[in-house]
Amino acid sequence: MSEPDLTPAAAVDGHRRGRVALPERTRSPWWELGRRVLAAVGILVGTVLLVYFDREGYRDANGDGISLIDAIYYTTVTLSTTGYGDIAPMTDSARLINAFIITPARIAFLVLLIGTTLEVLATRGRELIRIARWRKHMGHHVVIVGYGTKGRSAVDTLVNNGLDKESIVVVDPTPLALEDAHADGLAVVSGDATRREVLRRAGVANADQVIITTNRDDTNVLTTLTTRQLNPDAWIVAAVREQENAPLMKQSGADSVITSSDAVGRLLGLSSLSPTLGSVMEDLLTYGEGLEVAERDLLVSEVGKQPQTLPDQVIAVVRDEKVFRYFDPVVTQLARGDRLIVVRPAKELPWAPRPGTHDEDLASGDD
Repeated sequence: MSEPDLTPAAAVDGHRRGRVALPERTRSPWWELGRRVLAAVGILVGTVLLVYFDREGYRDANGDGISLIDAIYYTTVTLSTTGYGDIAPMTDSARLINAFIITPARIAFLVLLIGTTLEVLATRGRELIRIARWRKHMGHHVVIVGYGTKGRSAVDTLVNNGLDKESIVVVDPTPLALEDAHADGLAVVSGDATRREVLRRAGVANADQVIITTNRDDTNVLTTLTTRQLNPDAWIVAAVREQENAPLMKQSGADSVITSSDAVGRLLGLSSLSPTLGSVMEDLLTYGEGLEVAERDLLVSEVGKQPQTLPDQVIAVVRDEKVFRYFDPVVTQLARGDRLIVVRPAKELPWAPRPGTHDEDLASGDD
């Protein structure tokens, strides 16, 4: 059975209570209604024809035969179980047809009539079961707070890099965001992310990462504070509109802060001063085409080498959780346990193989 759409009124109610709403697996309501109407009409027409073709086996209260109108009348009162008894099957064949064909048709007709009501009554129970199952398997997931342009782009990047959509939970109070997230196959907690109960429902306490992307810096700061209290170990990435609020966001517990207005302004400035450079920067920020910035493990064959000599264009080295530029003397020679930040083709090309994607031995720190 299809799941019902969440109406705006229900979304508002969910906003108040921090309700969990899983993505719906729906067909068009008009398709469902049309399918049931056609089935009911098919049963009705089929039964009318059956009775009319066997009209010699029926008699009315006066003992006369029946016409087409009588067949329609008999069919409607029979399928609706009204059964006035003014028309009745008289021959053995008519009675057998009533017993083995028309009676099952009557049952099917009634099922169609009450099917919608039963579905509505069962919907809440099914939804509770789905949410309970979802909660049982939810953990080490990613919470996206705010499903606007930034939130959708963050989800697209995560999914394109291999994260399962079932490992993503969106928190947003607006009906439009809920509709968009459900269309993208994502679970949604409808509510204000500054409220502790809403974040609990999203499983923030067990999340590995939390990405905060609302359009208000004060909301982002308060959400970051609440998230950090619920989960001291989560990696929190937060967006701020104004650079002056970035230090406050850091103090609130964010591990990484992205200034959206400054980033857009710099890209606009670069595109104005150098259209070519602006195109390259846009290419780096676009997933799946041209160039990409990626993080990968160091290979055994690369241990002891200089970053500049590797096939990938290394721009930074992560060592002991610290980031060093490729020219920093500390990383003149690469060591086991290092991770590389590289610029490489978004898709592997015959003349540009991507190291680390062909089951090479990795130089992890545990070796």
